[in-house]
Amino acid sequence: MSFRRWFASFPTAAKLLLILTAAIVPVAILLIFFANGEIVEANRALRGRTDDQARAAVREMESLVARNVLALRIGANAAYSGGLAGSCDRAQRALSIAPGVAKNFELDDVNGKPICTVGESAITAGLPLVAPGAVVLRLAPDRDALVLRVGVNGGMATGTISLNELREIAEAGTADLDSLILSDGYRRLTIFDRPDPPSDDRVPVLLNHDIGNGQIAARASAAMPRISTLDRLLLLMPLLMWVLAALITWLLVTRLLIRPLKHLQRGVAAYTPGEPVELPRKLGPATEIRELRDAFRRAFSRVEESEQEMVLALDGQRRLVREVHHRVKNNLQVVASLLNIHSRSAPTPEAQHAYAAIARRVGALSIVHRNHFAEMEENRGIALRPLLTELAAELRAGAPEGARGFMIELELEAMHSTQDVAVSVAFLITEIVEFAMLNRPSAEVDVTLRRTSELTARLSVGSPVLNPDETDQPGKVQFERIVSGLAKQLRSPLDRRLGRYSVDLPVFPN
Repeated sequence: MSFRRWFASFPTAAKLLLILTAAIVPVAILLIFFANGEIVEANRALRGRTDDQARAAVREMESLVARNVLALRIGANAAYSGGLAGSCDRAQRALSIAPGVAKNFELDDVNGKPICTVGESAITAGLPLVAPGAVVLRLAPDRDALVLRVGVNGGMATGTISLNELREIAEAGTADLDSLILSDGYRRLTIFDRPDPPSDDRVPVLLNHDIGNGQIAARASAAMPRISTLDRLLLLMPLLMWVLAALITWLLVTRLLIRPLKHLQRGVAAYTPGEPVELPRKLGPATEIRELRDAFRRAFSRVEESEQEMVLALDGQRRLVREVHHRVKNNLQVVASLLNIHSRSAPTPEAQHAYAAIARRVGALSIVHRNHFAEMEENRGIALRPLLTELAAELRAGAPEGARGFMIELELEAMHSTQDVAVSVAFLITEIVEFAMLNRPSAEVDVTLRRTSELTARLSVGSPVLNPDETDQPGKVQFERIVSGLAKQLRSPLDRRLGRYSVDLPVFPN
């Protein structure tokens, strides 16, 4: 099946749905694809911004640690350069000129033994020994501080950076970060934690950075916007538009087109010629459907007028044909009467017999026309039983003087046939009955007509005079030739048996 035939097999509403789908759905898919790409790009930009903020906060803290490490290294070198005596004073004087660095520190010898302490004592327990130039970073959650140890020539210096200092330098420009936590692998120090209330349209994101060559891990978290229900609806808006357009189109087509057409179709299908036209009055707001209804009504009116004209013409034709058959019948009866009159005044018996034979045949033809005239009132064909009954009575009435007591026994079933068949049957019976009356007037003739199938019947005429093998009877040769010809007119062979001749003839179904 081709696409055109397949598409034409659908109803109108389905065709419109397919057309809208083919026109809108590809555009909707492209819009969804591009919108989703824009959202992904926006999320990527937000994540990059948050990552930049986390990296900036870590960089600031790392810069603070680097300044403190440098200051401790300078102070420790100044302290150990003049010997152990007065080392803390020298270190403190060196650190006092460095802004933004730790003022609390501890000096230790190469074995980790404390030499002196300035300010609050640093946390040295658990800190490893470091070589000159090396740096160790550790967290002290119980002190809310970051501990750093620097190795120099002659010993080590240990200092702390408070949580407030770390928070102050990290919070600048980190509005999108919810939390920032430092970890050294064993301990954690929360720089800040600003948890947002739970929300369905934000998803947490974790960002990791290192401080001090990986000694401290900084983990930042932020709540990133994600596709919400409203965003999904906005993404699906083209598809929703398609669904809405399909629904509105289906409703409009059904309301304005399909339903009125179905009402109009039922009204047209219920129309019966000759009865008043009943078409629906309310067919919706579509003016085209109402105009179509009015066009149907006008067409039905013209059909009614045409049928009335045809009925009148057919009635006139029927009257004309009836008049023609009536006049033919009358003319045949006049001819038969004239033949009877001339037969009575014929000079010889042979002429009288000839006139009588011709009159019987003209009378048979007149009977057929009279029955055909009656058949035209019912249009069912010529009824054979009344035809043969009237023919038998006519033949007995016109029998010659020597056959006045001639008897014709009839056994006929009711059936109908055409005029041609009726003429051939009437002539066939007339020939056989006349032959019997002339050759054996004392013998009885029986005529039977029985249906043998839905479309055929069998006509049988019985008489002792019928003997196919006897050829010395007067007029036998001509008789056999005539009845054979009439049987051929009925398109059936004549079944000749001793005492009975039979032939099949076509009839109408019951």
